[in-house]
Amino acid sequence: MRALISVSDKTGVVDFAKALSELGVEIISTGGTHQRLADNGIKVMGISEVTGFPECLDGRVKTLHPAVHGGILAMRDKPEHMKQLEDLQIETIDIVAINLYPFKETILKPGVTLEEAIENIDIGGPTMLRSAAKNHRDVVVICDPADYKRVIEELKQSNSVSMDTKYRLALKVFQHTAAYDAMISDYLRKQIGAELPDNLTLTFEKVQDLRYGENPHQKACYYKEIQSAEGVLVNAVQLHGKELSFNNINDTQGALATLKEFEEPTVVAVKHANPCGVGTGFDILSAYNKAYECDPTSIYGGIVAANRTIDAGTAEQISKIFLEIIIAPDFTEEAMEILTQKKNIRLLKLEGILKKSEGQIDIKKVSGGLLVQDTDDILFDEDEMKVVTDRIPTEREIEDMKLAMKVVKHIKSNGIVIAKDNKTLGIGPGQVNRIWAVENAIKQSNFPLQDSVLASDAFFPFDDCVTAAAAAGVTAIIQPGGSVRDEESIKKANELGIAMVFTGVRHFKH
Repeated sequence: MRALISVSDKTGVVDFAKALSELGVEIISTGGTHQRLADNGIKVMGISEVTGFPECLDGRVKTLHPAVHGGILAMRDKPEHMKQLEDLQIETIDIVAINLYPFKETILKPGVTLEEAIENIDIGGPTMLRSAAKNHRDVVVICDPADYKRVIEELKQSNSVSMDTKYRLALKVFQHTAAYDAMISDYLRKQIGAELPDNLTLTFEKVQDLRYGENPHQKACYYKEIQSAEGVLVNAVQLHGKELSFNNINDTQGALATLKEFEEPTVVAVKHANPCGVGTGFDILSAYNKAYECDPTSIYGGIVAANRTIDAGTAEQISKIFLEIIIAPDFTEEAMEILTQKKNIRLLKLEGILKKSEGQIDIKKVSGGLLVQDTDDILFDEDEMKVVTDRIPTEREIEDMKLAMKVVKHIKSNGIVIAKDNKTLGIGPGQVNRIWAVENAIKQSNFPLQDSVLASDAFFPFDDCVTAAAAAGVTAIIQPGGSVRDEESIKKANELGIAMVFTGVRHFKH
């Protein structure tokens, strides 16, 4: 038997090659791998001895040769294949252990240039891996050092590797090379800001297996993007508590997306991915108290996201109720002492939590396909805000309308948010018509709504929403506008003395 070993990640390769050599396997290698094996006393043949051709072009060409690929691809049970090898004086290669140039590690380096990235695109490695994987009935192919042990164990036990193992290793190769190519194309596309391609291939790395999905009967895993940006959830570090569940992660993402709309000290409380209370204040404790007061019922068992360090005072207040998760840029030592007394609460630290995730794509899976879009990165252009009523909103109302719009952007449509004094007072998410969303936001509020403001994620189709809002005490409304019945809503607002602002920007979230 002959083995071709050429690896960038040299983890375990010396022990693997020694074990093969002790089993009588002849070792062929290239470049740095050849040097490493030789330095450790392993008898190894250079690739040029196999091809009869020197490595050239700074090592760009060394394995792309019939003596290599013929030895890999020949089907051993086809006499004509074996006869051709004999005539061409090519020997079979029975084990191929390859891992690829470190393209991912290269592009993750600060300040990496396009030229450096391109030089770390492997050509010969994927070709050999794919050749061996295609011919896996006759060739053992290994792209992951974690599989060395299994191959050696089977060779020691039976002097061969089982067909099941060969198949699984080949599958792993095609998954690996597909991800490698997708990573390259994604990187190159982003360098020029190219539009979404006609053929979209995405690659993610598994973070962990989850206990289950949304429900116990559903299997689930957690994956991360290769170049995940600063301040994204997948980069959070868990400091305390049970393992995160599918719903924990999904709901925390909802909290984090809303939180990123704010720069001032802010706390977002979320239940089932919808905000149930949002407050801003002069410090994180005052913000938390406002968020809690919005809906003391729904916050129970929910998730709290804060954009400032959790201190002892805030931790004392938080510890009074049961929460699943707290995510923040940091926790003081005193806060950790208080919160870790609760065994099950998950504490997540996320550096860069204020950083907005711009230029990303949003993906929704549908049966047989995907819906892909840019993320909703804008709120509205203040210069384009248009007061459409006789009454002009006050400065206080304008500030509250901005807060309400930041929140309504992140609740399920049809969505309505009522706010006042830098906190939400009532939230009506996910209704099948807009008047129900208005009525729900009013009904669920724990506060008198006099002199409050209301934000809508989309236009009012009728003036009934204005009527209901005014009856509840709302004095200013912010909405995108754009309905053929806008004039009816404007007329009703003028009749009832309500200020109304159009933004021209809709925020559906389905």
